[in-house]
Amino acid sequence: MLVVGLGRFGAATAGQLDRLGREVLAVDADATLVQKWSERITHAVQADARNIEALRQVGAQDFAIAVVAVGSSIEASVLITANLVDLKVPQIWAKAISQSHGKILARIGANHVIYPEAEAGERVAHLVSGRMLDFIEFDDGFALVKMFPPKPIRGIPLSDSLVRKKYGVTVVGVKAPGKDFTYAEGDTVVSNHDLIIVSGTSANIEKFAALQS
Repeated sequence: MLVVGLGRFGAATAGQLDRLGREVLAVDADATLVQKWSERITHAVQADARNIEALRQVGAQDFAIAVVAVGSSIEASVLITANLVDLKVPQIWAKAISQSHGKILARIGANHVIYPEAEAGERVAHLVSGRMLDFIEFDDGFALVKMFPPKPIRGIPLSDSLVRKKYGVTVVGVKAPGKDFTYAEGDTVVSNHDLIIVSGTSANIEKFAALQS
């Protein structure tokens, strides 16, 4: 796995991949950043990825997946992505700081465009309402949420509360205090102290969570 750029996003990505046991090569033009992260990431090298020959020298063409984590300079981001496309890296994930930046990255060949600031902002907006404890949204508007159970579904079997029919969401799992999460069944009874995992569209989950009050 190749990660280009050791700013906050790139370093976090490379560090997590390293902890997951993936072979990671992190590249940055800034020697100070490379030195800083070399002790935490298996392989970190200084190279200017805007130069395709520099990428060739570090073996970028041998990687199946590359993450372009450069965001401060749109020009550098685009150049690096174009270089990786020219080197025929099969899967390129590129960070974008705006929709227009993302469109350019996609047009020149990035397989996946990431908007970390926007995605983080959306997630925080859901969480600060206090109704949800964790929120993950996928590309098609489908979400998976950890939350407290709204009043209408407490104390009765899930099959009787008609969650899916009434609210368009599915209770996937339930966690009682001090116990592990278990898959929810029709005869599962959710108590006031439980946590639940709910799946569905973001809009339906928002309405479902609003039943709390």
